[in-house]
Amino acid sequence: MQRTILTSLAAALVFASPGVPGQPPAEMSEAQVLPVDPPSVNTGRPDAPRLDDESLLEDLSQRTFRFFWETANPENGLVPDRWPSGSFSSIAAVGFGLTAYPIGVERGYVTREQARERTLTTLRFFANAPQGPEPKGKAGHKGFFYHFLDMETGTRYAHSELSTVDTALLLGGVLFAQTYFDGEHPDEAEIRQLAERIYTRVDWPWAQAGVGGITLGWRPESGFHAMDWRGYNEAMIVYLLALAAPEHSLDRDAWEAWTERYDRHWGEYYGQEYLMFSPGFGHQYTHIWFDFRGIQDPYMRERGLDYFENSRRSVLAQYAYAEENPLGWEGYGDGIWGLSASDGPGHALLVYNGEERQFRGYAARGIGYPDSHQALGHSYDDGTIAPTAAAGSIVFAPELAIRAIREMRVRYGQHIYSQYGFLDAFNPSFRYDVDLKHGRVIDGFGWVAGDYLGIDQGPILLMIENYRSGFVWEVMRQNPHVREGLQRAGFTGGWLDAIERYAHEPVPAGQ
Repeated sequence: MQRTILTSLAAALVFASPGVPGQPPAEMSEAQVLPVDPPSVNTGRPDAPRLDDESLLEDLSQRTFRFFWETANPENGLVPDRWPSGSFSSIAAVGFGLTAYPIGVERGYVTREQARERTLTTLRFFANAPQGPEPKGKAGHKGFFYHFLDMETGTRYAHSELSTVDTALLLGGVLFAQTYFDGEHPDEAEIRQLAERIYTRVDWPWAQAGVGGITLGWRPESGFHAMDWRGYNEAMIVYLLALAAPEHSLDRDAWEAWTERYDRHWGEYYGQEYLMFSPGFGHQYTHIWFDFRGIQDPYMRERGLDYFENSRRSVLAQYAYAEENPLGWEGYGDGIWGLSASDGPGHALLVYNGEERQFRGYAARGIGYPDSHQALGHSYDDGTIAPTAAAGSIVFAPELAIRAIREMRVRYGQHIYSQYGFLDAFNPSFRYDVDLKHGRVIDGFGWVAGDYLGIDQGPILLMIENYRSGFVWEVMRQNPHVREGLQRAGFTGGWLDAIERYAHEPVPAGQ
C-alpha cells in the first residue's frame, strides 16, 4: 500500500496507531536485501551490549522476515512448513508470508518491486493451481486448499486434508496483498484481481456439510471431518471471511452458531476472567489481520469487553502461571513464559523431579480452563516454551512480551536465537538421552528445536509490526471484505462505526 492510502479518512477517524515507517531508500538495488548481524553476534553472551527495545525488536523482525523471503520457493511463492528440515509447504505459512512482504517494503528490507513480484508469483500460482475432487494431482477443491502442498509441484502433499482454517489464514494474506498493492502499476492491478478471484470462488456453504458449522476439513478418501468449528479458538477468521464472501457466503446466523458454545469456554484463571483457549496461537491468529480494539459482537457486548481485551487477559494468566510454575519446570519465571502449539522433544514418559511426566513432540501446549472445564481437555504443559507465544502477543501486553523476548535472548540466545530469529521452541527441563525426532539436547541447557516453523514465525513478525506501527491493522481496516464480515457478524463500535459514518457522509461542495 502506498502511504497515501485514505489519508483523509485516517485523519478524520484519528486512528490510535503509532507512526508508520517510511519507504525504502531510492538507491536500494533491486537485488538487495538488507543484512543482519551473524548469528553469533550479540546473542546470549554475558558481555554483549544491552539492546534498547527498538533495536531488540528490529533485529528480531529482520531475521524473521528473512525466513519468509529466503525460504519460499521463488517459482511459485510456496513457503515451507518448517526449515531447515526438508519440508512440504504450509498454506497458512504462505498467508503469513504474503503479509510479511509489504512489511519488508515499509521497513526497507526489500523494494516494493521485489515484494510485488513475489506476491504476484504467489497469487498466480493459487489462482491457477488445479482444483478438483481427485485425491492426487490437485491443490484444492471448491476453492479451499490442502493444508500441505508439495513445495515444487504445488499439489496435495501425501494424505493431508483440505483445511478450512488454513485456507482462511492463507486468505488473510491474500486480502492483505489486495489492499496494500493499490497502485496503478499493471502488476498491482493484477494482484488485486487475482486476490478477488481466489477469495470469491471459496464455497463456504459446501464446507458446512449440512451440520450448520463449518467443518474442520475434507479428504477425498473419507469425506468431511466429523467435527466443525464452534466455540472459541483460532477459527474466528473462518467465519468472518465466510460471512463476507462476495459469492457462496454464509447466512448471518452462522456467527450465532459459532458463539453458541462460548459459555463453556468462559472462566477465571490466575485472577483473569476471560473466554479461554489454552494455546497462545488461538488468541493471536485472527487478531493479526482483524483489529478488535474497541469493537464488539453481541456476546462480547454482554460480557463488557472486546476480543482484544480478552486476549490480553489470556496473556496475563499465562504470565502468572509461568511465574508460579506449579509443575516446577526449569526456565519458567523471571520474565520467561510462553505456551502454544510448537515442536517438542518427543513422545516419552520420563521421570522428572521424582515423578513421571509425559513429554510430547509437536503439540498444542497451554493453560486455562478451571477444574469444572477439564472435560474439554485442552490444558497441557511439558516444560516446552515457544517464543512465538510471548513475541506474538506483544500487542496485548507489550511489557511482558518484550521482557520475555529480551530474557530469552540474553539468557539462552546462544542456543535458541540464530539466522531467522528464535528457533521454534526449547525445554530446559528435558536433558534425557533418548531418540529425538526433532531438535537436540545440549549439555547443561536442555532440548532445543532444530527448525523454524512458518506458522510460528508469522505471529512474531506480524504482531511486532502491529505493535510498532499498527501497519497490518491499518491496511486491513480498509479492505471492504473485512468490514463486511465484521458487520454481518454483528460487530459495532470504535473504528468500524467511524468508517461507516465517514463512508456515508456527503462530500462537501468543491471537493
